[in-house]
Amino acid sequence: MLNRWWLYLLSPFLLVALLGTFLAGFTAVLAYPNLPTLEALTDYQPKVPLRVYSAEGIQIGEFGEERRALVRIDAVPVKMLQAIIAAEDERFYRHKGVDYIGVLRAAYSNFAAGGTRQGASTITMQVARNFFLSKEKTLMRKFNEALLAFKIEHSLSKDEILQLYINQIYLGQRAYGFAAAAQIYFGKNLEHLNLAEMAVLAGLPKAPSTFNPVVNPERSKLRQRYVLRRMLELGYVTQEDYDEATTQVIAVTREQKQYLAGADYIAEMVRQAMFERYHDDAYAKGFKVFTTLRKSHQEAAYAALRDGVDAHDKRHGYRGPEGFFDLSGQIADENLEEMLQDQVENVDFRAAIVLEANQRFVKIYRKGGGLFEIAGDGLSFVQKFLGSQVAPNQRIRRGALVRVHKTPNGNWEVAQLPAVEAALVAINPWDGAILSLVGGFDFNLSQFNHVTQAFRQPGSCFKPFIYSAALEKGFTPATIVQDAPITFDAEQTGSKSWEPKNYEDEYAGPMRLRPALAKSKNMVSIRVLQAIGPQYAQDYITRFGFDPELHPPYLTLALGAGSATPLQLVAGYAVFANGGYKVKPYFIDRIEDARGATIVRAKPLRAGEGAQRVIDVRNAFIMGSLMQDVIRVGTGSRAMQLGRNDLAGKTGTTNDLVDAWFSGYQRNLVAVSWIGFDNPHTLGKNETGAQAALPIWMNYMGKVLKNVPEELSPVPEGVVATNIDPDTGLRTPGNKGGLLEYFFQESVPAEVGADNPPGGTDAAEAIDKIKDQIL
Repeated sequence: MLNRWWLYLLSPFLLVALLGTFLAGFTAVLAYPNLPTLEALTDYQPKVPLRVYSAEGIQIGEFGEERRALVRIDAVPVKMLQAIIAAEDERFYRHKGVDYIGVLRAAYSNFAAGGTRQGASTITMQVARNFFLSKEKTLMRKFNEALLAFKIEHSLSKDEILQLYINQIYLGQRAYGFAAAAQIYFGKNLEHLNLAEMAVLAGLPKAPSTFNPVVNPERSKLRQRYVLRRMLELGYVTQEDYDEATTQVIAVTREQKQYLAGADYIAEMVRQAMFERYHDDAYAKGFKVFTTLRKSHQEAAYAALRDGVDAHDKRHGYRGPEGFFDLSGQIADENLEEMLQDQVENVDFRAAIVLEANQRFVKIYRKGGGLFEIAGDGLSFVQKFLGSQVAPNQRIRRGALVRVHKTPNGNWEVAQLPAVEAALVAINPWDGAILSLVGGFDFNLSQFNHVTQAFRQPGSCFKPFIYSAALEKGFTPATIVQDAPITFDAEQTGSKSWEPKNYEDEYAGPMRLRPALAKSKNMVSIRVLQAIGPQYAQDYITRFGFDPELHPPYLTLALGAGSATPLQLVAGYAVFANGGYKVKPYFIDRIEDARGATIVRAKPLRAGEGAQRVIDVRNAFIMGSLMQDVIRVGTGSRAMQLGRNDLAGKTGTTNDLVDAWFSGYQRNLVAVSWIGFDNPHTLGKNETGAQAALPIWMNYMGKVLKNVPEELSPVPEGVVATNIDPDTGLRTPGNKGGLLEYFFQESVPAEVGADNPPGGTDAAEAIDKIKDQIL
């Protein structure tokens, strides 16, 4: 009777259960054929960022919304796999996609807790949701998730499913997958993680923002202990392992990944080139771009540029604090840190707030670095700004925003962010490969690339191209030209009357072209251009890659009054270095796809192997000889400190000392350095190319050529070496005495006493036309 009573009571429930089962089955039959195909899983192509590398394979940049590092399951440490399974799905290798025991356990837990506290998603169901479904919490989505899980389990092995999960799951900090998260949170590869770190990562999938060790270290620790406890309960670790891991201090990486120093500008050049080629796919297809950049060259260039900029800044003194904060009353460290939050950081010049200052010491709070004092030599640069005689808005006092800089000996000093900008670029002259490129003082402060985007007046750095044109017209290094003041009217200059001067306003009278270039005599360059014709010179410089529209055919062209970028200049000087060939600078050596297969490889036209010859090898050789004298006895003589005889180059200084340059080379390396203000104004007294730009070039070349043997260019066929009289430029009788000079064989001058000027027929005719001005 009692059993019959229960049967009557239960029959409605049984009926509902049977009906529910029937409807679910019927729905599954209808829904299953309409489920998404599994091509996204079987042909897994995640959004892998664009990564940029140096020639040696050192990473210099990464671009993409999702930070990933794909890894095969057999490369994942066993303890990492066990931690994931313990945290997310302990029955993963036993269920068929849906864990019914887990569902019942979660249902009981939720009923006891009075609400939804536990989910029952398996790893397979999470894969289904991440690839195909939204995260909305609806019954239909959960139903489709279960069906998809069955379909996935039918198509893929357990290891294949787990590998997808390990590479796809979001773990916070833009990290997708455990390999990327290991790098982002701990700066390590998966195989180098310890058990404590593995447990932290394994705890992230449940709620990446909540258990993020960077922003919520306490919650992360609680979750880590849960994962370790589950591993202990499942027999994956011993009690000793558990005890050690729970007490181990976790060192989380808080700073962004550091790349090769100063390579941000070329990394951005790569990004732009890749986007132009592949559009949005550039950031998602896992391309690896290997540049032509060399680690030793890039590090040397970056250090040289920063040293040069800092030296210029120190020569012109401290400008005063960047601003002031109100520090009335008691200020906690947290408040100071908040005040500094918006200050742009520079790796060498850290933002700091002055808490106390007098002429003996300064007490400061450094952004992210706490309190400390600076005294003695650390105040030498700003000493006069510590006294009461300085105006309050310039005085270093409580509340002042300053910069601090760590010196080579490890001590701190009060400094300032340099106001001036600079650039340095170096290439291999034989194929155009860019070996180093620093487009500015700090990419984080300004993304403007001065190597490729800054069109500035090249000044006297442009004179070698005018002299090269003159050699083609029959001039020789021994041609005598007058170095004396000269005035031109507006018709001759194309703008207004012009009365050019030599630097320091000194004139030597008649002199040969060799010392004229070495001493950078403006009057000689102008007269040479006048003789060969500005229009001819404008046409001629296009051989080196210069845009004629940016170099108008006026006499000011002789002094570099046009516009050029450092990249254009380095390509132009490469023609002299390689014997007369025009090579195109390039920075991408090869592009690899996500699987490591090379899909694009650079095919540069090398000098002598396909590159276009644009000037006679004899011209290149003689110009190199002239520019070696610039370094030996001319405006670049400071470079003799490098102790080499195979360097050639030219200083450049523009009117009012606005731009300073040095362009120079060794047979296998060409480099150009520039320094100036973005808002063009004078660099300051005596800030010439020799003073401001040459030291940057020397610093770089000295490091990269340290163990490189000297290599002089051979004398080409058709060049004659003969002795000349230094006063007349004519050949000495019997080729004895005087100075050794190089000539085209058709332009060898007559002996002393002969009735013709030095140089060939063209030069003689050109000189004859303006004889009263040149000779």
